[in-house]
Amino acid sequence: MRGRRGDRMTISIQEHMAINVCPGPIRPIRQISDYFPRRRGPGPEGGGGGSGEAPAHLGPLALAPPAALLGAATPEDGAEVDSYDSDDTTALGTLEFDLLYDQASCTLHCRILRAKGLKPMDFNGLADPYVKLHLLPGACKANKLKTKTQRNTLNPVWNEDLTYSGITDDDITHKVLRAGPRYPGALTLQFPTRISVCDEDKLSHNEFIGEIRVPLRRLKPSQKKHFNICLERQLASPSSMSAALRGISCYLKELEQAEQGPGLLEERGRILLRLNYSSRRRGLLVGVIRCAHLAAMDVNGYSDPYVKTYLRPDVDKRSKHKTCVKKKTLNPEFNEEFFYEMELSTLATKTLEVTVWDYDIGKSNDFIGGVSLGPGARGEARKHWSDCLQQPDTALERWHTLTSELPPAAGALPSA
Repeated sequence: MRGRRGDRMTISIQEHMAINVCPGPIRPIRQISDYFPRRRGPGPEGGGGGSGEAPAHLGPLALAPPAALLGAATPEDGAEVDSYDSDDTTALGTLEFDLLYDQASCTLHCRILRAKGLKPMDFNGLADPYVKLHLLPGACKANKLKTKTQRNTLNPVWNEDLTYSGITDDDITHKVLRAGPRYPGALTLQFPTRISVCDEDKLSHNEFIGEIRVPLRRLKPSQKKHFNICLERQLASPSSMSAALRGISCYLKELEQAEQGPGLLEERGRILLRLNYSSRRRGLLVGVIRCAHLAAMDVNGYSDPYVKTYLRPDVDKRSKHKTCVKKKTLNPEFNEEFFYEMELSTLATKTLEVTVWDYDIGKSNDFIGGVSLGPGARGEARKHWSDCLQQPDTALERWHTLTSELPPAAGALPSA
């Protein structure tokens, strides 16, 4: 209704609010099912409905989107479709690698090939991944091997060979390898072997992506085994655990130690020794060839190792020999030989003590690890000693595990 020119129109407050506020007619909100064609559902009698509309009792979740929209094969094609929506394992990516145990040279060869579909860790939606291997139990830093870092990629290719030395048949039976990719800041492998993948960050701590654990007993000597495994999440560290989880973790650790026995010693690395009793020279030749994966004793993550040998009991205290010091290494090569003049019958009552030390200037040297070979030894150490006495004029090389146990006589001789 229009008023005459010059007349003032009076509008009620209700009409004023309706004019200024109401945006127009209210339209129904589209549902998610409106964006997909409806599947023909069964009719009331169980047959197919001809109208093309879904039954009223079916909600949006019951309506299947077309396969072409998802880019996947339909069930009629017989293809198996993998789901990545809620799978925490596959969301971390996969790691492809080869393992080869060389029984003759006592080495474990790990070839890290590639990773695919890694979890983004950086702000640009990419990562700087690398892979770390650990052999546990043992000295963690000494058993750590690491690949190069691949920059800005979620599908890195390494093709790198990492080798562990001094691996025996006993290790293959009882140990596990843990491995995985990291972003500068995370990655780990275990004895079982643990492989970890991490993301490298120059301005902060490296970030852990995922890990893989491989029992070494799955390997056969001199046969390469190929792996392509999904990464798994790492167990939370004790600092981030709740009180209940920390209690459970401590209980399981104590239970494992009790099952393994009270005499369990910490591994500190491996040493390769050569024994040979010379009938012509009437004495024992002891060759210190090399050490592998020694425990790090210095703040720089390395050690300055040297080796000392004693033949006990040593009444005259003249049986001490020592190698030269190798600077800043956890895998030193010595290739030195010492001679003990002694009859074979007398040697059968002796014990050869071999200790590895970290040389420090101006203070006492640090004990890294030791091993004793003789009639009172056990396992491979005793067998090596007995084989040497039974096979004179034959050079026998064996790897031995260095433990944290310090021989009583060596405890008073920490100096170089």
